Amino acid sequence: MAIRAVLFDLDDTLLWDERCVEEAFAATCKYAQDKTGVNAEQLEAFVRQAARELFASYETYPFTQNIGINPFEALWGRFAEGEHPEFRLLEQLAPMYRQSAWTQGLQAAGQPNDALGAELAERFMSERRSRSYVYDETYEVLRQLIAQYPLLLLTNGSPDLQQEKLNGERELLSYFDHIVISGHHPQGKPDPELFKHTMSLLGIEPHEGIMIGDKLTTDILGAQNVGMHHAWLNRKSVELSGNIHPEYTIASLREIEQIIDEINSKES
Repeated sequence: MAIRAVLFDLDDTLLWDERCVEEAFAATCKYAQDKTGVNAEQLEAFVRQAARELFASYETYPFTQNIGINPFEALWGRFAEGEHPEFRLLEQLAPMYRQSAWTQGLQAAGQPNDALGAELAERFMSERRSRSYVYDETYEVLRQLIAQYPLLLLTNGSPDLQQEKLNGERELLSYFDHIVISGHHPQGKPDPELFKHTMSLLGIEPHEGIMIGDKLTTDILGAQNVGMHHAWLNRKSVELSGNIHPEYTIASLREIEQIIDEINSKES
């Protein structure tokens, strides 16, 4: 049968999350540079490294891996929602984690200053929350597709954080029949049960849907695990390596309709 529904990832597929994070780091580190003379680029590198190492050291790390929460989201997330008990641990850990990451980054950059570390942690949260970007073609493509197909948003992450991102681009909400956030479920992408849940919401069989996303290990592998059509969004022309081989590779969301037409022509 032909394609009957289209599923989208959120971060760095529809929303330009990477740009938001990069700009928030740049603004925060520039503030530190103006205040202390520390090299902004070096500070960012040290803070990113400290954040990764700290995040991986917590007992919540396996849970965040399963649900799909990365260290830089935890630098501004509050984790106030979600029924998993691990969210309550994350909620308690987050303030200490944020301050420690920035304080350790400052120390590694030769500017040990606990008070400034705490200030930068708060500033980064504010800088990140002040930014929201969608890709140029996002709304154009969604308007085209919604006229023909039900759309479902399938995103990994913490319920309150992902909802906050969506609230920053409220127009996005109007395009989707269903929004599925992994933090409301036992596992995140690529778990087959999460994809089966989306199919039950849409009332489709695996071959009647197509998953669009930028991450091979979550979006593409998850679709492959249930036999769903899929297209890897590879805007940066990353060289394919490893054992995950997408059915389709696209450089822009504007290529989706052509791929759907190709799939439908094969099914007819």
